[in-house]
Amino acid sequence: MLKCRTAWNKLAPLARSSSTVCRRNVRGTGLTNGRTPICVPATHMSSGAGGGGGGGGWDNTIYAVLVGAACVGGMTLTYKTLKEDQRRYEERIAEIASRPHRQEALTSSEPAGDDVKVLKEENVKNSKPSSATFPSHVPYLLIGGGTASFAAARSIRARDPNAKVLIVTEEPDLPYMRPPLSKELWFSDDSSVTETLRFKQWNGKERSIYFQPPSFYIKAEELGSSENGGVAVLTGRKVVHMDVRGNKIKMDDGSEISYDKCLIATGGIPRNLQVIERAGEEVMKRTTLFRKIEDFKALDKVSRNVKSITIIGGGFLGSELACALGRKSSEFGLEVVQMFPEKGNMGKVLPEYLSNWTTERVKREGVKIISEALVKSVSFIDDELEITLKDGRVKTDHIVSAVGLEPNVDLAKSAGLEVDSDFGGYRVNAELQARSNIWVAGDAACFYDIRLGRRRVEHHDHAVVSGRLAGENMTGTSKPYWHQSMFWSDLGPDVGYEAIGIVDSSLPTVGVFAKATAKDTPKAAAEQSGTGIRSESETEDTATSPVASTSPATVVEHKDDYGKGVIFYLRDKVVVGIVLWNVFNRMPVARKIIKDGEEHADLNEVAKLFNIHED
Repeated sequence: MLKCRTAWNKLAPLARSSSTVCRRNVRGTGLTNGRTPICVPATHMSSGAGGGGGGGGWDNTIYAVLVGAACVGGMTLTYKTLKEDQRRYEERIAEIASRPHRQEALTSSEPAGDDVKVLKEENVKNSKPSSATFPSHVPYLLIGGGTASFAAARSIRARDPNAKVLIVTEEPDLPYMRPPLSKELWFSDDSSVTETLRFKQWNGKERSIYFQPPSFYIKAEELGSSENGGVAVLTGRKVVHMDVRGNKIKMDDGSEISYDKCLIATGGIPRNLQVIERAGEEVMKRTTLFRKIEDFKALDKVSRNVKSITIIGGGFLGSELACALGRKSSEFGLEVVQMFPEKGNMGKVLPEYLSNWTTERVKREGVKIISEALVKSVSFIDDELEITLKDGRVKTDHIVSAVGLEPNVDLAKSAGLEVDSDFGGYRVNAELQARSNIWVAGDAACFYDIRLGRRRVEHHDHAVVSGRLAGENMTGTSKPYWHQSMFWSDLGPDVGYEAIGIVDSSLPTVGVFAKATAKDTPKAAAEQSGTGIRSESETEDTATSPVASTSPATVVEHKDDYGKGVIFYLRDKVVVGIVLWNVFNRMPVARKIIKDGEEHADLNEVAKLFNIHED
């Protein structure tokens, strides 16, 4: 098998005590400033998150190599390469938009009760606005309608109550959260969930996927004259050109808007395998690139009408969708296959022993796992898709390609903004600034973390944190990025984890585990806390003096029982990342450990700060 990383893995003997099981995973990494040397084959499959836990980790490796190679020939070649890649994605998006469910997406998104009719009218009206339906100038212009933009808008309004904010988004929907698209929505008992887009959090409370109902927003045509300001949204509009010197943007209908301050929060575009892109129209028709509301609706419909679905990708998104569809497999008579190039699920994030354990849990959900799978070609034969692997063939009715995210940097050339050659995305400073009056947040930002160095993160909580920080800085605070965002992934309501910092399986790791109880699940934790911790950003509170548990130790009966625990990721003997495995409401402790940046002689003692031995 062609391996995508040069790092090797070697498991050291277990360090046991009566209270813990400690696993140490050591890999030769060759890391420099957190970067991992990679070897990317033409058909490399990178696992990544779309809405779920969303992205982060090393899902940008193909992009990094692509842009890095382009830089050898200068920035002109870089932009040319970026535009050629983007053209392929635009053609693919155009094909998706032509499907029958596209029109449904414009009219069937219902956030709440009486707002349903209003939203439908607003979506139709705003989908193709004329120049008379929005102001020609706005103080705050936010490009992109995702989580980062919404967080920035709310932050701007909090500091400047009379601020006038305009959000411009390509999607037909008002700002919404992406994680439930691959998590809670699939576990709903409501047969009309694709229409209502309402779901129950693990704690049983129901909510809409939308951050706010339409009544929260002001009409775009009234924004300029509003004495108290407000937030307006232009849906179905794409910004195609940015004039940095003139402080204005041009949209795809030729209309222009000038601004005082601008945020770029364009997110990313799902990456696809080249072998699928080259396979022809029939294969593309039967392939889902999962990212948006319309993709959720389409895949839900497909799952009820085909006999087999194959998910390519072993990252957050691929594993979450595999579990979600696996639980429905018996109900629909559906075969669910998940394949990936790694040895186990989330192999780029979790140490090998835990990745293998997780793979077994996914299998229990009714999913057929094909690991170390390298896709050579995909073809459409006799009304079926045939996936040719390095070792064997797989026949299926539909493919979900969950192989990572390409940061959307379409505006880089016209705006003269720098694209990071290592991580991708717009290169910004610690204050998330790309220029004096331009900020970037969310998936598209390659920022300088004052603790962990240059990074690009693709997760929901980072979108919230970076959007909030960008919004504050747009009002003049000039705060650096210091609050470490967390991310999470749930394999259903019974197994989940939260993570922070740099979590890369090529780093040396130390894991400390204890036997889990019935309350050590995402569902139980949410019920106990009374909050939707799996779908909302946790607070910025930090731990100042964590106290270790004095409860009696729980002995692990089996060496492979990873019911709950803490995994520390090390760089130069310093903890730079932490995964809390079925351990919840302890993120402030993890945040403080990373912020302190100290060496620890015994990480078993540090693990006690998380009280993993409490009954």
